[in-house]
Amino acid sequence: MSYSLFDFLQLIGSLGIFIFGMKIFSEGLQKIAGNRLKGILSGMTRNRFTGVLTGFATTAITQSSTTTTVMAVSFVNAGLMSFVQSTGVIMGANIGTTLTAWLVALFGFKFQITPIALAVIGIFFAFLFSKNARWRNIAEAMVGFGILFIGLEFIKGAVPDINNNPEMFAFLDAFTDYGFLSLLLFVLVGTILTLLTQSSSAATAITLVMLFEGWVSFPIAAAMILGENIGTTVTANIAALVGNVHAKRSARFHFFFNILGVIWMLALIYPALHLIDWVVMSVTESSISVLSGDPEARSNATLALSLFHTSFNVLNVILLFALVPYIVRFVEYIQPDRGGEDDEFHLRHISTGVMTSPLLSVEQAQKEIQQFAQIIVQMHEQVRQLLFDPNVDVEKLRKKVRKLEKATDQLEIEISDYLVRISERSHLERNLTERIRNMQSMINDLERIGDIYHQIAKLTERLHESQADWPEDASQEIKVMMEALEKAVANMEQNIAKDPSQVKLEEAILLEKTVNKLRNQFRKNHYMRLENGNYSPRAGVVFIDLLNRMERIGDHVINVNESASGHRLKSKRLVGSHFTPVNPSSS
Repeated sequence: MSYSLFDFLQLIGSLGIFIFGMKIFSEGLQKIAGNRLKGILSGMTRNRFTGVLTGFATTAITQSSTTTTVMAVSFVNAGLMSFVQSTGVIMGANIGTTLTAWLVALFGFKFQITPIALAVIGIFFAFLFSKNARWRNIAEAMVGFGILFIGLEFIKGAVPDINNNPEMFAFLDAFTDYGFLSLLLFVLVGTILTLLTQSSSAATAITLVMLFEGWVSFPIAAAMILGENIGTTVTANIAALVGNVHAKRSARFHFFFNILGVIWMLALIYPALHLIDWVVMSVTESSISVLSGDPEARSNATLALSLFHTSFNVLNVILLFALVPYIVRFVEYIQPDRGGEDDEFHLRHISTGVMTSPLLSVEQAQKEIQQFAQIIVQMHEQVRQLLFDPNVDVEKLRKKVRKLEKATDQLEIEISDYLVRISERSHLERNLTERIRNMQSMINDLERIGDIYHQIAKLTERLHESQADWPEDASQEIKVMMEALEKAVANMEQNIAKDPSQVKLEEAILLEKTVNKLRNQFRKNHYMRLENGNYSPRAGVVFIDLLNRMERIGDHVINVNESASGHRLKSKRLVGSHFTPVNPSSS
């Protein structure tokens, strides 16, 4: 009985169902956890040991070591976690990802899980349409759990019977007779399998099925597991190619840490496998060794492989824990920080792509908008120097402003594209959808502020070209206006860094009102100076142009503050406790 193309497509389809179930299960768990994931990462990383616990807990919750790693990288970039602390999280994620193997081994092979999986889907399917978000998220996780094990059952059914396909057995057997070289070969096979599936969990499930069906022996399956530990780091390194130096360092650390682990385990592979075999035989009270290849020991072999997977990762953390600073130093040596030139105007926190959790993706976008606001603060300071510091290199400073303005253009496009990719996901919570819209509005206003600062920088060029000078009171008025604007911009930067529920608009409204009052007063003074001939018409045009542009910056600043709070104001003239916010969802 030959294995046809149609049979192969059935196997691929079964694998697709398994990976889809894993994805739905993981996303549902992350939605249930919500902001608690951020709390776990930011609150439990005081040192490397708590970092390991954090990585394990987060991966157990999300069922995705990639999500945990990307979150750790973002916290390093934000300064909430040191690079050394992030290494602990990555080590913990290695241990946490082994839970999937235990789920598959215990529920997928020890008893018939498919009827239970179908019953779980039947119970929770109706809750997918619930108006209660928490019940909807729980239902999504449970339906994903059911699909995962149905996919596993399909994989077991689609894998060809080795007894009915002797040519396949002969093909595999040809690569398993080289002793230790065969183990090295199947380490490579495990690495490639993980790269093809883009999921170490899926690769582990396939390995467990191959072992259960008798395709490979227990030592060969263990070698594939080691390869899958390398494969998952290769995927992270590919993702980090477009990332910044922090993303690259974390990915490199993950790679070298796992490579070192695979090297020492291969050196001790045979004693380790015999020890695992003895433990499983003792616990299960079986008289048949999993190393014997006996068909009756296959279900125990899947447990033995899961135990090997977990034992390897736990021992790797214990043995290499003290060497982490040296690995970190080596990674920093081969991946130096080149002064930020590569990172200066690129996405710092979301360059590795959309995360599996929409909530966490939005948080990453929030960090990028904070970077955007920091660039606006820099532009304000450089424009202030252009206007009032006679000792600066004017041409050099104008080039800097121009460079920053280009950065704002690029950030707007890249952040907007990222937000659109988040929005394209189905079943986003209503509050997340509204927050994404507000973020789109924020980056649009921030980009306009950058444009206006660049225009002001060019206006100073016109002022110098005309060799005109303002009277002292005119210069003083622009200084006062810039100081008021500086306070408004600083307040805006603070609000952008806050959660929308924590943003208070009273101070922002007072500052915007101050800018408007100053513009009105100084405009009157300007016309009086023109009538009195205190400065030339050309200098006066530059003055009023500067004044109007600064007032427009104030308008965009209050728009950003409104978007940061998630509210629109009925009237910007109402100040303090007298204003009434209007929720956009109700308007």
